[in-house]
Amino acid sequence: MPDGIKAPLPDIEALTRNAGQFVEAMGRNVGRLLKPETQAGGPGDELSDAAKVLGQVVETWLADPKRSAAAQARLSQAFLTLWGSTYLRLQGQPADPVALPESRDARFAHAEWSTNPYFDFIKQAYLLATRWAESLVDEAEGLDAHTRHKAQFYLRQLTSMLSPSNFLPTNPELIRHTLQENGANLVRGLKMYEEDLESGGGQLRVRQTDPSGFEVGRNMAVTPGEVVFRNDLIELIQYAPTTETVLKRPFLMVPPWINKFYILDLNPQKSFFKWMVDQGLTVFCISWVNPDSRHADKDFESYMREGIEAAIDAIGVATGETEVTAAGYCVGGTLLAVTLAMQAATGNRRIKSATLLTTQVDFTHAGDLKVFADEEQIRQIEARMAGQGYLEGTRMANAFNMLRPNDLIWPYVVNNYIKGKTPSAFDLLYWNSDATRMPAANHSFYLRNCYLNNTLAQGRMVLGNVRLDLKKVQVPIFNLATREDHIAPALSVFEGSKAFGGKVDFVLAGSGHIAGVINPPAKPKYGYWTGGPVKGTLESWIAAAVETKGSWWPYWFQWIEAQAPERVPARQPGGDALQSLGPAPGTYVRMRA
Repeated sequence: MPDGIKAPLPDIEALTRNAGQFVEAMGRNVGRLLKPETQAGGPGDELSDAAKVLGQVVETWLADPKRSAAAQARLSQAFLTLWGSTYLRLQGQPADPVALPESRDARFAHAEWSTNPYFDFIKQAYLLATRWAESLVDEAEGLDAHTRHKAQFYLRQLTSMLSPSNFLPTNPELIRHTLQENGANLVRGLKMYEEDLESGGGQLRVRQTDPSGFEVGRNMAVTPGEVVFRNDLIELIQYAPTTETVLKRPFLMVPPWINKFYILDLNPQKSFFKWMVDQGLTVFCISWVNPDSRHADKDFESYMREGIEAAIDAIGVATGETEVTAAGYCVGGTLLAVTLAMQAATGNRRIKSATLLTTQVDFTHAGDLKVFADEEQIRQIEARMAGQGYLEGTRMANAFNMLRPNDLIWPYVVNNYIKGKTPSAFDLLYWNSDATRMPAANHSFYLRNCYLNNTLAQGRMVLGNVRLDLKKVQVPIFNLATREDHIAPALSVFEGSKAFGGKVDFVLAGSGHIAGVINPPAKPKYGYWTGGPVKGTLESWIAAAVETKGSWWPYWFQWIEAQAPERVPARQPGGDALQSLGPAPGTYVRMRA
């Protein structure tokens, strides 16, 4: 046993019993682990693509033996330096580390990763090898930009998986934990593995939270309101007022259909909806259906016609107003921008101002999700969807988790399956696991027109035989980006702001795609930056911007109110024209994937 690992002697009888149970359970699962994925678009396709792309990197280096030898020499020299440093430490002498993890890397936080020379060597060797491999991808000659991007992404998945923090024999914390529990943690962990495999229908769905503490409509999505309209794609929720007067112009929220809308209404303390209602907005929200094979032909135009436009029609019936202000979150914002372009083209301009929350309309700088959107991979996804009419929600959930594997995948693998601990209850991660499916026609259009061909930003998107041009969109737009967004990168949102023809108020919030948006004024965690017109580079805009501490919500509401400040007596859900179809949050949001 390495120096420094001094745990009490284990209970040999308990250790033997647990080892037997572990081996027995492993035997039950070997067949599952080795069973090939035969369905088109499955994990086998992704592994094949990763092998092919990383193989291209290797080929570029092998084609130049001199550069290859120099690269190998760099790694050899780094390991020689590490050997020398480790030798000094084993002799009891001080030595500076050769490679340090990044300050935000929590994988090596346990003290013995640094105090124990054995584990410190493993850690530094891993960091040296990982950074060397990353340099090979970055410096490979002759790769096009997309192939290099894919190679960087796949390498990050591989190195995250192979981190010594993920394995019992190379992680001091896990060794201690297993000895203290006489291996019972491994038995519990394998049981949880079997449960997660079962719940995923044969595909492993790593649980990120304890779901037993949450229920939509009981302690999540509890802002009072009524479903006032329903069709095949949406339920429209109108929230009950809490003020005597409200802004005359009603407000419509268009959430993403890739996730469920209650990220905006997790609980009363975090709820954007409750806060908006308390400011005097008449708030309506679309709740998208969780589609199945019956919705296979629902395309992007269907989501616009039967989603946003149908909602505006219903709002008109409920309130008597013909104009609305609207907001869209993530892909809901992309659909809202498409609707704005359609209304600009047809003259049916009922949306008078729009808010886009972490939304992309120009996908040139769309980040790591573009890895999944080349022609070959889209064809594989389309083949997968063709048989059942939709893409499983877990596919998108896995893609999002892969954007941050060291935060959203491997810590839970270690916690659940090696430590044998049930993850703690966390509302955000419960929402994250509440996956939604994507209709085949809609998802294919989205991938091809946005990620692959970027037709909206180029004025080439055609919907309902109408060519859409964002430059014709003249309504005021509030465009929010977040600094650490992995899904809608700040650069992408910034550049997309230049695509519109009217005035755009670009605001940059702290944190990422979720925390940067859900930042209530009562307990703000991050500030925001404002800087006037969108021009030049994002870096120059940030350098000249003004930072404000606290939530961006009050600044945004001032912007909303300035567009149409007139107030009227508060409106009850449905008014006199629409009967309630049931209390919020409705029925569609409760449909599980």
